[in-house]
Amino acid sequence: MKYRIERSPTGEWIMADIWKRGSGLLSDPLLNKGTAFTKEEREVFELDAMLPYQPTDSAHQLRRAEEHLADRGDNPLEKYVAMTSLMDRNETLFYQVLAANVEELLPIVYTPTVGTAAMGYSHLFRRGRGLWITPDHKGRIFEILGHVRNEDVKLIVVTDNERILGLGDQGVGGMVIPIGKLALYTLGAGIHPAYTLPISLDVGTDNERLQNDDMYVGWRHPRLRGDEYYEFVDEFVAAVQRRWPDALLQWEDFKKVNAFTLLDRYRTTLPSFNDDIQGTAAVVVAAILAGCRATGIKLADQRVVLVGAGAAGVGIARHLHHEMEMVGVGGDDLFRAITLLDTSGLVAHDRVTMDGHKIGLAWPAEMAHHFGLTGESELPAVIDAVHPTVLIGTTGEPGVFSEDIIRAVSDHVERPVIMALSNPTSKTEAQPADVFRWTEGRALMATGSPFDPVEYEGTKLHVSQGNNVYVFPGIGMGAIVSGATEVTDSMFAAAANALADLVTEEDLAAGRLYPGLANLRPITRTIAVAVAVAACESGVATTLTPDEVDAALDHEIWDLNYPTLRPI
Repeated sequence: MKYRIERSPTGEWIMADIWKRGSGLLSDPLLNKGTAFTKEEREVFELDAMLPYQPTDSAHQLRRAEEHLADRGDNPLEKYVAMTSLMDRNETLFYQVLAANVEELLPIVYTPTVGTAAMGYSHLFRRGRGLWITPDHKGRIFEILGHVRNEDVKLIVVTDNERILGLGDQGVGGMVIPIGKLALYTLGAGIHPAYTLPISLDVGTDNERLQNDDMYVGWRHPRLRGDEYYEFVDEFVAAVQRRWPDALLQWEDFKKVNAFTLLDRYRTTLPSFNDDIQGTAAVVVAAILAGCRATGIKLADQRVVLVGAGAAGVGIARHLHHEMEMVGVGGDDLFRAITLLDTSGLVAHDRVTMDGHKIGLAWPAEMAHHFGLTGESELPAVIDAVHPTVLIGTTGEPGVFSEDIIRAVSDHVERPVIMALSNPTSKTEAQPADVFRWTEGRALMATGSPFDPVEYEGTKLHVSQGNNVYVFPGIGMGAIVSGATEVTDSMFAAAANALADLVTEEDLAAGRLYPGLANLRPITRTIAVAVAVAACESGVATTLTPDEVDAALDHEIWDLNYPTLRPI
């Protein structure tokens, strides 16, 4: 079927040509209004006596839903299940509840709670959403893409489930990530959920716990690898292009080798990006740019040490190279400014072998030797040589930023920026309370998952959350409204700089490196404008000029209110 969505001259959202009646309408979460159906609507759509007599407005529905959540106590997973059930019944009300409780519910519908949901997915499963495409569908993926609730798709988030947060291979349970990401797209950017599609490329699992679980609902085979895997993805991409040639595709939670291969293979074939590589990088660079204002150290004078060379770490390093070059840093100075470490130590050119995606980021061997370092030098030696102003972790290894490491960094800079970004909370490289204690409260701290403020010697110190939700909804919306044929590096740079500019002096004084997530909607709009303008300026926009961006966003952004249903 196809939902036909219109906008009235006054901006009202209309879902037209509705043929469903009675129980069919009530069971469609995109159309269902529950007790908010008016008496007139109940008559037109044959709902008389199918609902309690008294219609209730959205405010009363919101209060009822919040009371229901409160009954779940302090159990995040129970609240996650409750919110998922609400989404399955009434999507508009789901978004109204989420928008009214952004800071409380973001950790519930996404990280860290979504990680717990992924691990227990086969035991929590209630209702399908999106598509699970398996190797058994090979040869007919185009046909399978037709099995969607709405034929008009503008935005796809797809995963192969192999690197879910910091938890690794979660098999079929990885579907919670595309579902969660798309919910945040709608919340932040206002992309109507009818236009979105979550997809799991369920190519098997190498997780023995899942393979041995008789409740497991996924494709019960070892993971597809090598040429067979890439042929499968090739068919998927070709099918997407054929069915929705203008759709934006976001790659999510792929193993790093596959993540870089797929990004590089397809980024000019269809508008697509990898949030783990590029979105994370934009969020981190925004924090560093804000940190420059807080510390008084210019970007050109920052020395950044990145520990962890997976998709996120390499993506951050690439983006930082781009930003540093824009402010005139080059040659050996550029490599000294951005130092990357992986599980073997310093990434330098004196190694025998090196992954291809790290080559452009590796220190020259001569420079490493000049500082007494090699391709096997570990973090303490690198810190002694580089004296970083910024320390970033994307390792998935809890506690890797030890007291000795943090104290060594803080010995050489008054206000170090420490970013322990691994998710979920159990994987973070250092606990904020420890970092503040080891730096005598001087650090500016960011983490991947949310942490409460820390009291240190009578002062409340805030912990910023480097949440990708700050940028990916705006990047997606900016790409969609501009009709971008490619999501360029300049569009991510525009997002990072726009986000940094939204951090106020009051935020910086409180130790925050990001604006408050309660303002997610206006934040996202600002970033969407910057991204769409960058698309125009880089020549990849096809539908508008910079002067038309605001009007295009006004037309595209859903207000999260119930639409008018127009019967066929």
